[in-house]
Amino acid sequence: MKIDLHVHCKYSTKPSQWILKKLGCPESFTQPEKLYRIAKARGMDLVTISDHNTIDGALEIAHLPDTFISEEITAYFPEDRCKVHVLALDIDEAIHREVYKLRENIFELVPYLRQKGITHVCAHPLYGVNDRLTVEHFEQLLLLFKSFECNGTRDGYQNDVLRAILAGLTPQVMDELAERHGMEPGFDEPWKKGLTGGSDDHSALNIASLYTVVDGAMSLEEYKQGLHECRSRPEGRCSNPQAMALNLYSIAYQFYKNRFKLERYVNKDIFLRFADRFLGAEEAPRESGVMDRLQAYFTTRKYLRGKSHTGPVQDVVRFEAARLVCDDPDLLAVAKGQALPEGEAEREWFRFTTRASSRVLTIFADNLLGHASGANIFDVFQTVGSAGALYTVLAPYFVAYGLFKKDRAFCDKVAARFAGKPAQQEAKVGHFTDTFFEVNGVAKTLQRSVNLAVKTGRDLTIVTCHPQAPKGEGVVNFEPVGVYDLPEYPELKVFYPPVLEMLHHAYEQGFTHIHSATPGPIGLTALLIARILKLPLYGTYHTQIPQYVGKLTEDNSMEELSWKYILWYYNQCDLVFAPSQSTADELIAKGLPADKIRVYPRGVDVERFHPAKRNGFLKRYDIKQGGTLLYVGRISKEKNLDLLAEAFERLHRSRPESNLVLAGDGPYKEELRERLRGLPCVFTGYLEGEDLAALYASCDLFVFPSRTDTFGNVVLEAQASGLPVIVTNEGGPQENVLKGQTGMVVGAVNPEELCRAMESLLADPSQRRSMGQCARTYMEERSFEQAFYATWDMLYRDAAASRQVA
Repeated sequence: MKIDLHVHCKYSTKPSQWILKKLGCPESFTQPEKLYRIAKARGMDLVTISDHNTIDGALEIAHLPDTFISEEITAYFPEDRCKVHVLALDIDEAIHREVYKLRENIFELVPYLRQKGITHVCAHPLYGVNDRLTVEHFEQLLLLFKSFECNGTRDGYQNDVLRAILAGLTPQVMDELAERHGMEPGFDEPWKKGLTGGSDDHSALNIASLYTVVDGAMSLEEYKQGLHECRSRPEGRCSNPQAMALNLYSIAYQFYKNRFKLERYVNKDIFLRFADRFLGAEEAPRESGVMDRLQAYFTTRKYLRGKSHTGPVQDVVRFEAARLVCDDPDLLAVAKGQALPEGEAEREWFRFTTRASSRVLTIFADNLLGHASGANIFDVFQTVGSAGALYTVLAPYFVAYGLFKKDRAFCDKVAARFAGKPAQQEAKVGHFTDTFFEVNGVAKTLQRSVNLAVKTGRDLTIVTCHPQAPKGEGVVNFEPVGVYDLPEYPELKVFYPPVLEMLHHAYEQGFTHIHSATPGPIGLTALLIARILKLPLYGTYHTQIPQYVGKLTEDNSMEELSWKYILWYYNQCDLVFAPSQSTADELIAKGLPADKIRVYPRGVDVERFHPAKRNGFLKRYDIKQGGTLLYVGRISKEKNLDLLAEAFERLHRSRPESNLVLAGDGPYKEELRERLRGLPCVFTGYLEGEDLAALYASCDLFVFPSRTDTFGNVVLEAQASGLPVIVTNEGGPQENVLKGQTGMVVGAVNPEELCRAMESLLADPSQRRSMGQCARTYMEERSFEQAFYATWDMLYRDAAASRQVA
């Protein structure tokens, strides 16, 4: 005999109360007789409706064959008002009135049900209904109840944990629980537990997805006897966040369909028809008439021929969603009536929602960056407000993934308690970055970090977004849903990440910690994921974005607005990692709390960058000996290269035999080349690997004039190669130089001072050699491995502590 013990109708308000309130829906409204027909069609021998604290829905079908009256009682632990749901089966109106009085105290309710011989089950015992459920509460439930439910809206992981705990109970365990809580079980052999199954369906989409089977039962009494003797078993499939989100969308859709009488429009609009096939829960959708099909044809042509617009977010969402349905043959087939296999609906709806929301997000992000690039501040705020409304559209997924993650965390605690060992504390880090395959110091550091993590068994995953990314172990790359080209920097692009796909990945991977290397689109996605999954979020401040914005827009108000955004973003982080003390001081001066900031160690590959790699590499550029200065990095104005150019022009007048080599690429390259025309200056373009290592070692002196870098990886690489370095007194690079020992620090706006420093070192080979040897020794103490281990220890301790607090 089969029965779904946990179905709701229009009298239910859980678990959809939050989303319904947000959408303005007072309740679900599925009709009881409709639920009855669906349940019977799906092979259930008996049918009941177990609404929250009411039996009205069950009474409406009580006259139909194979039915009985049930209720889901919301009971409370009296000391802290922790909610527990109890299924009471085969009751009448008198019993309902009595349990309604007793439900305020679960220690009074359960003995009453036992005394009256009412079959009862503890529903979803590992789900905290009002976030007050503790391991101690669960232990008391084991003493109170003989039967427990595997719930159809909950995670399969939760149900598996419940099965394992119940299977592992022994007389000794139950005696220990009874002594610990000062209560005796009210039934014999309390270590023997029964399991039931119920779909807990609120939308009529998943009735009997999980149900209860009692072999050999031929009547309701025999069925209840099977439950009492622990001979019942749950069968069917459990839920997942995508299925729960689909249910929430369905509840809202069915409410508005009923409220605004949308039924008459469904077959006249391709998008409404598509939504109805997924969300309408109709047993037999109404056939389209000739006029319906004709109107649907014209609306489809309108969507296909129309152009996207930037009006209210609801209009943009509808337009883009409809176009997506029209453009996708599989989605269009569903709209035309093609049935989906069991379990495919939530996956297809997720795919549809991901693509539709990505289209909308791209439109708003393009507008936002376009307004920001043009310094249109008021338009920036307007676009942000409109795009923010997209959050409500995606709220069902955010709610579902958050609930499932919370459930898993609690299940881990309970499982650890009954296994007699502490919950797992190892950090599992998801590091979100918008730069990994590019050529810059941040990308190099992350590449080395993930390689070392793989080699040493640290659980680190780089999560990034790039259209043409090579595969690598420990790296997960997502295809961008859109791209924005920065007009000032054609080679730099902003990629828009697929938010829902990244959320799903983070949930499936079970990250304990989210790390953001960027405040850009991927960083915002990391922030959203951390909030939804309730994970600690750490951020690294790599780049002085406000200063760059100021240089690009030449607008102080845009630079100030950028600072406001940066401070807002990093204030959302639990910890902020700064690559240098000067960067940390700047953030503190701007208003970021000092106790939130950590200066983390950075290292260099001391094997790749080594003085022994000096090999005459410069001959390929026909550079004559006479003192060679080297700059490695991005060829762009914000690197303060005008200072270097003017200083080298001065140096050439006094030391015409000196040379300048610039390795790298960027938007300022041609203009700088023209300025230095006629001087002994070589632009090598981008170099990497052994060529770059040989170039470092083959030069005499490294010069890095930047005043906006937060760290300066190249300064470490140069010193590891045995070169003395010259940096400015602004930014992070100065902290990587032992002044007077491994190099010099000069004024950031004084070309004369920089020229004197270069000339003094070129004129004194013995001092250069001494500084170079000291630089190499200094870098050997700062190997990349040492820095990585120290940083990981910081992450591990904080991640473990955060989990213990949670």
